[in-house]
Amino acid sequence: MTAHPRLLSPLQMRGQTLRNRIVFGAHTNNMSDQGIPGPRMAGYFVERALGGAAMIVTEPVPVHSTGVLTRGNMLYGSDEIIPHFQRITQKVNEAGAVICQQLYHVGAHGDSDLSFAPHWSPSGGPSYHDSDGSHKMTEAEIEELLAAHLDAAIRAKKSGFQGVEVWAAYHSLLDQFWTPWSNQRDDKWGGSLENRTRFSRVLVENIRRACGEDFIIGMAVSYSTAYSATLSAENLCEIISLHDDTGHLDYVTVGAGSYLEFDAIIPPFTHGEKLTTPLTAQLKALAKTIKITSEAGVRTPENGESIISSGEADLVSIVRGQIADPHLARKATEGRAEDIRGCISCNQMCWGRRSRDYWISCLINPSVGREFEWGGDRFETAAQGKSVLVVGAGPAGLEAARAAAERGHGVEIVEALPVIGGQFRLAGMQPRRAQILDLMGWYERQFEKLGVTLRLNTYLDADDIAAHGADVVVLATGSLPDEKAFQRWLPHLESLPGLELGGVWSPEEVMRREARLGDAVIVYDEGSNWRGVGTAWALAEAGKAVTIVTPEAFVGKEIARTAADGAARRRLAQLGVVFKTETCIAGWHGNGATLRNLLTGEETVLAASGLVMATTNRAFDPFPEVIAGKQTLRIGDCVAPRLAAYAFHEGRKLALSL
Repeated sequence: MTAHPRLLSPLQMRGQTLRNRIVFGAHTNNMSDQGIPGPRMAGYFVERALGGAAMIVTEPVPVHSTGVLTRGNMLYGSDEIIPHFQRITQKVNEAGAVICQQLYHVGAHGDSDLSFAPHWSPSGGPSYHDSDGSHKMTEAEIEELLAAHLDAAIRAKKSGFQGVEVWAAYHSLLDQFWTPWSNQRDDKWGGSLENRTRFSRVLVENIRRACGEDFIIGMAVSYSTAYSATLSAENLCEIISLHDDTGHLDYVTVGAGSYLEFDAIIPPFTHGEKLTTPLTAQLKALAKTIKITSEAGVRTPENGESIISSGEADLVSIVRGQIADPHLARKATEGRAEDIRGCISCNQMCWGRRSRDYWISCLINPSVGREFEWGGDRFETAAQGKSVLVVGAGPAGLEAARAAAERGHGVEIVEALPVIGGQFRLAGMQPRRAQILDLMGWYERQFEKLGVTLRLNTYLDADDIAAHGADVVVLATGSLPDEKAFQRWLPHLESLPGLELGGVWSPEEVMRREARLGDAVIVYDEGSNWRGVGTAWALAEAGKAVTIVTPEAFVGKEIARTAADGAARRRLAQLGVVFKTETCIAGWHGNGATLRNLLTGEETVLAASGLVMATTNRAFDPFPEVIAGKQTLRIGDCVAPRLAAYAFHEGRKLALSL
């Protein structure tokens, strides 16, 4: 008996059999090469098909020059993409998955830096992507965009896709037509609901007529309650019912957020799970023929089973969960849900890289985007098994040990502390970040299954390592807080003035509960990331009066790329945390600090019982460069302190090289 019987049940759609209810939904992976889908994108999608996903909806394709949003999108209006996509669709189908292509136009919210074209919209409103305005379309231009969508759908069918998904989510072009505040037209495209939905209804009807009855047509919508001007649940139900009545639409995917509530689109760990089920349940109750897909915060097979079994949706789109583990669906089907590497909802390397216009990856699964180079998220047995000793069980050491064991090497991992995870485990002790602790449990289960020897509370010196019988030694000893509390933006000061007075602590000491801070705490956050922000949050939740001091222009600058900074600042503000931006610590007095404004040079004294310095760590490598008689390799923070993603990456890369 499977633990997920309804999630894993098949579903028929336009003559296609979906082998389960798990969709790998549309998202921008930014993997094209000059607008052409190549090996990187192919490997990415094929891996999820091999991993058991029932339906894959690929990277959004812009339909027109005025709608280009990212550098990594496909060429618009060009048949040049057809043979390249044919190679992908064939391999995905051979792996047992149905594949559709999302078509999009972002309307007013374009990116002039990429399109070098005016943004076209129903009524010429402002962009919420940048500071540009948009062009109010003429009727001829509306017809031009209808034709562009149709051409793109025909091109998708020629490319081997079994269907298309029309993008009406996040206040995109179709949503802009539907929404009264962004559609103020007085012709047949505006005014009444019938007129405001005319564009989308004609668009879908055109595709159905041209592509045939066996072609899947889906639609992506989203729901946001942040502003009263956006469409309500009742509005969306009425709109979808109009499309359902035509019989042309096969499914509707419901996401969360919009350009006016951006952080909910790809909800980080600051948000809850299953964000769209209230609306999907309403739509499913009204639906005549269309199937309803729940998206946004659907992270695990348990989430999916709950949604399907309760009748809240017909399908679930698990995107980041299948980025983190592309074999999620297969493992669930095989009754091995405990082997699924769970997404930690950090958004650091998926949305975080996409927001900077790079191809996406994953913090905890570095094979993402490298499937074509690394053989997917699978492992070939090494030609010759070796004995491997890994020193340090932080992210780099954990992944090196696991991946080396997957390849058939005999692995022993040694950790001086009583638990695995290093500083990453401490991050999991910050508010709402316990998914990191779940990941630590996953590594322990994998070690047990793979026969990895884990030794905790064990410190090895150079002689111990030299005497060890391992063929290869991997040093992953991590980093330590800077004992001098050096500040990057006060480079003339070798250390923090007043450090010797005591009362100055690192975030690690705070999260290990070693710091004696008193009631009023200053957190100096030089990295402007979770090491400082999350520690301040934890202290505020514990009842401390907290002031964050940062040299950046706003608190959480480095996590803005993950769309979690706004939620973090809101929570900090609710807890009474005070923000001091563009400011450094000129000196510590034991009972307070002198703050220096970096804009004016003005100095003020702030009373405090403790100071937490979240400054750049220093590499910790206590061993000789070469340990006698051993092949010695170094990875992670002991080489250079960085974010966890690069430690996981180096651990996997090293294991593949052995």
